[in-house]
Amino acid sequence: MKRLFLSLLSLSAAAALSAQTLEMKMNVSRLGAEIQPTMYGIFIEDINFAADGGLYAELVKNRSFEFPGNRLQGWSVGGRVELKDDGPFERNPHYLRLCYPGHPQKHTAIENNGFFGIGLKDGAQYRFSVWARVPQAGQSARLGIELIDRASMAETQVYTAAEITVDSGDWKKYEVILTSGVTDPKATLRIFLNSPVAVDVEHISLFPVDTWMGHQNGLRKDLAQALYDLQPGLFRFPGGCIVEGTDLETRYSWKNSVGPVENRPLNENRWQHSFKHRYYPDYYQSYGLGFYEYFLLSEEIGAEPLPVISCGLACQFQNETMDAHQPVDQLDCYIQDALDLIEFANGSVDTRWGGLRAEMGHPEPFGLKYLGVGNEQWGPEYPERLEPFVKAIRKAYPEIQIIGSSGPNSEGEQFDYLWSEMERLDADLVDEHFYRPESWFLSQGARYDNYDRKGPKVFAGEYACHGAGKKWNHFEASLLEAAFMTTLERNADIVHMSSYAPLFAHVEGWQWRPDMIWFDNLRSFRSCSWYVQKLYMQYCGTNVLKLTDMEGANVTGADGIFASSVYDEDNGCIYIKVINVSDRPREVKVNFEGLRKKDILTGVEAVSFHCDDPDAENTLDEPYKIVPQTTSLDFEGKTLETTAAPKTFMVYVIRK
Repeated sequence: MKRLFLSLLSLSAAAALSAQTLEMKMNVSRLGAEIQPTMYGIFIEDINFAADGGLYAELVKNRSFEFPGNRLQGWSVGGRVELKDDGPFERNPHYLRLCYPGHPQKHTAIENNGFFGIGLKDGAQYRFSVWARVPQAGQSARLGIELIDRASMAETQVYTAAEITVDSGDWKKYEVILTSGVTDPKATLRIFLNSPVAVDVEHISLFPVDTWMGHQNGLRKDLAQALYDLQPGLFRFPGGCIVEGTDLETRYSWKNSVGPVENRPLNENRWQHSFKHRYYPDYYQSYGLGFYEYFLLSEEIGAEPLPVISCGLACQFQNETMDAHQPVDQLDCYIQDALDLIEFANGSVDTRWGGLRAEMGHPEPFGLKYLGVGNEQWGPEYPERLEPFVKAIRKAYPEIQIIGSSGPNSEGEQFDYLWSEMERLDADLVDEHFYRPESWFLSQGARYDNYDRKGPKVFAGEYACHGAGKKWNHFEASLLEAAFMTTLERNADIVHMSSYAPLFAHVEGWQWRPDMIWFDNLRSFRSCSWYVQKLYMQYCGTNVLKLTDMEGANVTGADGIFASSVYDEDNGCIYIKVINVSDRPREVKVNFEGLRKKDILTGVEAVSFHCDDPDAENTLDEPYKIVPQTTSLDFEGKTLETTAAPKTFMVYVIRK
């Protein structure tokens, strides 16, 4: 039996708009379904240089000389250097020997341009570190560390400099703080050998001192702040397609992303080569931003962590034959990875993986409740691999909720098949993905109204409006996302999670758009879609309030109006969301029923999100061009009468 009954609408309906009032009713004494704290969340994938070169604050590319094919990719070298492969870190064995060039007027130096340049801010401090030794014990050598302007026409290229003395034949970590006197998004790191004694260097690193929460090996502060400001209830990581990998050898392996950062092995990013028209051959995962850092960030922004692991299937879009995937009878190591991950997150310090978490600085459990197994898999090969995971996890950790997938389609034969299989396997939630055009979002106002309430719950795990010929974060796309989200809110008894995707994009390194948050090396801006998500998270409420037209039908797009409502038990407020996607105003009347004589409804505020130009967007130069506007709501009584302006998302806040 099909799960889905779509309410098909058309843009032509907007042409039939009349001046008559849309009258609705709401019984404020009848609280509906509880809204889960995980209802509105975020999802990160290392696409568009979201992690390395983005959220992860490391400014040096290829810091351990491990890029395959070209170990010095990202580096420029001068003088005399030697590449070695017997370094101190087993999983990152390569290092450079900087040698005396043989003449006092010659110089050995290496330079790194970071990710599209190294961003410096005037007055900011930067922590340079390097693991180093002198090859012959008993000697010492000097390293000159500089942050420079390679394109400078000034007398000197040097912005700031310091010197390190390497005084041991054993590998040691050396640090120095550099203070920038300029703002430059395109600086370069230069390291000179300042003595005739050779020096071995490994894991060369440069971080802003002022990272998110002050963590070393930390996160870029403005980007993490943009996540915190959302106050999301859920954080899904680390992908996405990178969980699968183009092949199993390059899938995301969580065990490689924990432990000492110097010994986390490099991994090929599957987005390096996915798009020939947006090709980045130097795109790798350092794993510096790994599962420990993801769990910690989840905790710091107040979100439930939702890690996703490989089910043994490589990306099916990129692999058509079954020989690319792990056979069903050889999944034991994958299943053990899942069990070990739960131990890492929740186990006591006396366990192997819980002990590692404690060594990394977090003896208390992270309190993991959810685990995704597989990403956008499809066909019978997915449920037959998911089944042994479900059995093993249920046996060892029955409290963990397991999230399966409905594949990459938003409807259709495969979608229905996978839903039935998720029901058979007793998955707790099913992850639905939909990157669709405007017409699809306009047709989905009633998407979840008739879903089966007895089966798994819904996780709308990846969605975004991809405008037809307008694949950027323009206002109208976000407005349609807001309209779609009314069906999530109205059906909170079946929809327990959702997240827009993707999360981040570097303006010089994107491969996929639209994206929620854009940035360059120094600046960032929050897209219109970010503000829509923020409004739903801010006015989430605790319970659904049924809001219908006077005939009892849900308001799901007829005449261009979408609407839903919730109640917040914490503050006694009602939040009514009305989205007018049409190009003309509509009079709206809400009748409040179920009130006692002593009940008084008063207006608190009205929030309007609108732009006259539907194709406009926020930018780095105009980050606040389109933002919600809040005014007081002059209302008292039992009937709210208002005007829904054209192309506008409204939130009305009323206190009972």
